[in-house]
Amino acid sequence: MKNISKKHIVKIPKHISVFYSEKNRIITVVGPLRKKSLKLKTRIVVSSKKKFIGVTSQPFQNMSLNEKKRLKVLQGTTVALLKQIFLEVSVLLCKKLKFVGVGYRAFLVKLANNTLLQFKLGYSHDIYFKIPSNITVFCLKSDKLFLSGSLYEYVSQIASLIRSYKMPEPYKGKGILYENETILLKEGKKV
Repeated sequence: MKNISKKHIVKIPKHISVFYSEKNRIITVVGPLRKKSLKLKTRIVVSSKKKFIGVTSQPFQNMSLNEKKRLKVLQGTTVALLKQIFLEVSVLLCKKLKFVGVGYRAFLVKLANNTLLQFKLGYSHDIYFKIPSNITVFCLKSDKLFLSGSLYEYVSQIASLIRSYKMPEPYKGKGILYENETILLKEGKKV
C-alpha cells in the first residue's frame, strides 16, 4: 500500500462486504440492497484491517509496451468503477426531471400489461415511451417525473433519452430539465 498514491486508494464503507478472487480476477461487492461483481484488468491490494482497496498499475499477464502505457488509465478507471459499485449496492439511485413550458406534461398510462409514459410537449402529437422493467417511474405532479433504479448508468441513460424529446432551449428556457439544472438564457434580438 506504500507505493500506491492516495488517489488510487478506495475506502470500503462499513456496511459493505468485499470478496476478491485473484485467480479469477473478480471482485464481488455485497451491500444492503444487492450484490455486484467486477472483472479486473489491473491488480488490487485489499487491506482487511483498515478497510481499504488499493489499485496498482501491475497487470495480471505479460503485456506489450504500448499496453503498459494504458495501465495508468485503467488504474483510474478501476478506482472510478469501484466507487460507482459501492454507491450502487448501498443506495437506490434516482433522477428527477422537471417539465418547464406551457402545457408540458407527463402522464402514466397503463395498457394491458405494459406501463407507458405519455408526454405532451407542445408538438401536434403526444409522445409515448415504454418504461423498462428495471426502472421505477413516479409522476409526482404532471410537470415532475421521478426515475429510480439499481444501475446508475441505466437510470441516467433513460433520463437522458426522455430529456432528448424536448431539450431546453436557450432563449426562454422551455423544455425538460434535470431537477437542479439551470439554463443560461441568451438575449434575444433587439430592434
